[in-house]
Amino acid sequence: MDATLRIFSGSAHPELARAICRHVGIPLGRSYTHRFSNENLKVKIEENVREKDVFVVQPSCSPVSEGILELLILIDALKSASARRITAVMPYFPYVRSDKKDEPRISITARLMADLIRTAGADRVLTMDLHSPQVQGFFRIPADQLSAVPIICDHLGKRDLSNAVVVAPDAGEAKDAARVAKRLNVSLAVIDKRRFGDDERPRAISLVGDVRGKHAILIDDEIATAGTMVEAVEFVRAQGATKVTVAAVHPVLSGQAPDRLRRAEVDEYVFTDSIPIPKEKMNERITVLSVAQLLAEAIMRIHDGRSVSALFA
Repeated sequence: MDATLRIFSGSAHPELARAICRHVGIPLGRSYTHRFSNENLKVKIEENVREKDVFVVQPSCSPVSEGILELLILIDALKSASARRITAVMPYFPYVRSDKKDEPRISITARLMADLIRTAGADRVLTMDLHSPQVQGFFRIPADQLSAVPIICDHLGKRDLSNAVVVAPDAGEAKDAARVAKRLNVSLAVIDKRRFGDDERPRAISLVGDVRGKHAILIDDEIATAGTMVEAVEFVRAQGATKVTVAAVHPVLSGQAPDRLRRAEVDEYVFTDSIPIPKEKMNERITVLSVAQLLAEAIMRIHDGRSVSALFA
């Protein structure tokens, strides 16, 4: 065991942190978080971290605001305890969709999150499959972005894909879907969506490609309310797809998403454990793949000063 490496977890996803520690071969660091009656948080590091290389695992999930604050307090506590280097391990980054100023007088909140993490005392960030690549540029400290898409592709590649086609749910996902199609050695289709008049919701009007009689694999970086994805499922079914698989890295599953997924005519959902899925949001068609080994390898490479880019393939 490396005496200078420590891994701590916030309250968001301790199961993932423990799995990472098993792969690294060290115990999870001891810390304590208490919520007072006035909703203030107290975080205490319960072991010596002086001159240690510390990694803090805390993806963004419900309750989002409390999780962000807990992470910032954890980082500050570690900094005050004289940790040599602190890396925030955030498989799912908070406010990642707020990446541009597309309305007057709004915050680019993803950039604010990056600034807050640095100000709290983090020296580095490790994240995964950002919704928008430009978010990586918001950091003024080193930031590594991993991808769990190869893990999903390896899972899908274990079955017969001779009749499969990867489908991008909209044109914005076409580039990423094309990479998946190439990796799986299958064809690609893209759903064409258009807005009509002042209608704020784009509607699928055509399909570039063919899914008739085929196994359609719909892939996205995340599923939040599942409205767009379920509409895409209905559309490819109407176009003649005989089997449908939905895959996404981040199972946000907010709002009506769990009910929508249960009702949708989907044969299998493939998600990762970048975010924990509560039992009440699970259903029997959901397969959850672990990203713990990938994160553990990245942590060990960062700790040893080795290149992380080998993990990006």
